Amino acid sequence: MQTRRHASPAVRIAKYAALGAAALVLALLALVRPDLPPQELVAQYGGPPSRFVTVAGVNVHYRDQGQGPVLVLLHGLNASLHTWEGWVAELSRDHRVISVDLPGHGLTGPRPDGRYATADMVAFVDALVRTLGVARFSLAGNSMGGGIAWRYALLHPDRVDKLILVDAVGYPREESPPLVLRLAAVPGLGRLMALCTPRFLVAASLRQVYGDPARVTEPLVTRYYDLLRRQGNRGATRAILLSLWSEDAAAEIPRVRAPTLILWGSKDTWILPKYGAYFRRDLPHATLRVYEGLGHTPMEEDPAATARDVRAFLQGG
Repeated sequence: MQTRRHASPAVRIAKYAALGAAALVLALLALVRPDLPPQELVAQYGGPPSRFVTVAGVNVHYRDQGQGPVLVLLHGLNASLHTWEGWVAELSRDHRVISVDLPGHGLTGPRPDGRYATADMVAFVDALVRTLGVARFSLAGNSMGGGIAWRYALLHPDRVDKLILVDAVGYPREESPPLVLRLAAVPGLGRLMALCTPRFLVAASLRQVYGDPARVTEPLVTRYYDLLRRQGNRGATRAILLSLWSEDAAAEIPRVRAPTLILWGSKDTWILPKYGAYFRRDLPHATLRVYEGLGHTPMEEDPAATARDVRAFLQGG
């Protein structure tokens, strides 16, 4: 009688690993969501006061509201100019406020050349303000937009009056990056993730970003979800993540000379409040405000309180 041969432990482990990988791929495929056409999203989110202008080969979505000293606003990763609407309502009474969908985001969509390094974003901002005829202005940025903002102020000190950093990118992470950043760096899996963005994952991400998850409304989730799925944006997101992962320019921060207001949410779990303290330590002309109970996007979570401090900073000596 023949005895049954059992597979070796190594063979069994390889078999189970292959089955697990196949199950993961199938699960991700079940979560695939198609891109949305730009025309459909422009009709929904691009009405007045939205405007469009061609910059660096991209049809850029921006809003230009109010009169007075100019304030330019740069949003964070996977956000859009809508994240600043609370500030625009508060500050456009005495400032000309320009907000923009950065390349790879919102209604602007991807760059034809696929270049999303911070240096490319800084060059894009410079081309935009020159196209709009703005010579001097104050500059604010949240998260990724904050990283772009302080680098712009460093390279163009003659153009920036004052700088506002809101939970800004700047220093290498001292803790493990969020899971989404680690997964995006995996070649095959990262590309698949660019298609797998069901609405419930977007909602869960927003609840992590906000200090109080109860502030996350259904219309808010819908807007983030729709604009993320604008044709080309998800592929751009992965390229931007890989770029942010590899960049380290923190040694340049002390060279920024613009008067700076640093705003931070005390409950920010994406870029911890300690990094706000690092900016305050290293910037020669900086003030730090920490908002209890707010998260990674305090200007969106409580626009009235944060805009009040911004107005005082911009109008101060």
